[in-house]
Amino acid sequence: MTMKIFNVMSVVLVLLSGVSTGVTADPLDTLMKKFEEGKYSKKGADTCIMCHKRSEKVMAIFDSVHGQANSKSPMAGLQCEACHGPQGKHKGKNEPMVTFGEASPLTAEMQNSVCTACHNDTSRVAWHTSLHAEQDVSCVSCHQLHVSKDPVLVKDQQVEVCSGCHISAKADMNKRSSHPLKWGDMTCSDCHNPHGSMSDSALKEIDVNQTCFECHAEKRGPFLWEHAPVMENCANCHDAHGSVNEALLKSRVPMLCKQCHANDGHASTAPGDNSSIQTGGQGCLNCHSQIHGSNHPSGKAFQF
Repeated sequence: MTMKIFNVMSVVLVLLSGVSTGVTADPLDTLMKKFEEGKYSKKGADTCIMCHKRSEKVMAIFDSVHGQANSKSPMAGLQCEACHGPQGKHKGKNEPMVTFGEASPLTAEMQNSVCTACHNDTSRVAWHTSLHAEQDVSCVSCHQLHVSKDPVLVKDQQVEVCSGCHISAKADMNKRSSHPLKWGDMTCSDCHNPHGSMSDSALKEIDVNQTCFECHAEKRGPFLWEHAPVMENCANCHDAHGSVNEALLKSRVPMLCKQCHANDGHASTAPGDNSSIQTGGQGCLNCHSQIHGSNHPSGKAFQF
């Protein structure tokens, strides 16, 4: 725990020493001086509680994992000052402390450095190159610390947190065909790693298909007869967040199929009315039912 605290202070010192333009200098200069002096309270959280005990929001820290007195918690070390920095002459608001959120004088990178000094396991190894980090999203934009349960870590509340920014995905998940996100049967983190990954769109697996196969294993194959677009990328045909078409399809059958098969025999003919084999029922899938691939010796056309 001592090493973690040292890391937190070291990282914050480095970031504060390179304050960028556009950030108020005075409180940052004061914080820099406080970290250099390292004047921590001798009584730890007891000193903070003397003034902050009337704040339910502050006192709720003791209901959270960060407020538990175990070896992995800040409360086992410098307590409140492990995250908010040394008290110094703060008593009576004479000096600022490290604060988090939009009102903080610290940049998102500075705020996040406090968190990543402890939260630096393999699931967060790609954070610094993630889209969230590049867009200056701070940890507290998504996470709440002074609560018994962080909403973004609760299965039936996570989607609400994510969709607060990702409004396009929120609109998609309310379309007639979608994954069961809005009912809490799935969460955004089932497919995505919000702390960054080595794949596109912060997917947890190496690519789109491997992510989909985690649930849709029957589509993995290998197949004797493979459908090239399927093997290439599930997103060629499906919109993962939701669609107005059946089965998350990006376009209705047969128009979806005609995007590739416009010049292939009967597929090139104009669809008729609802009695047409192309438009009636499941359209092309009336015959080509094994569209994801077939293991039948005569399944070249995905009919068996």
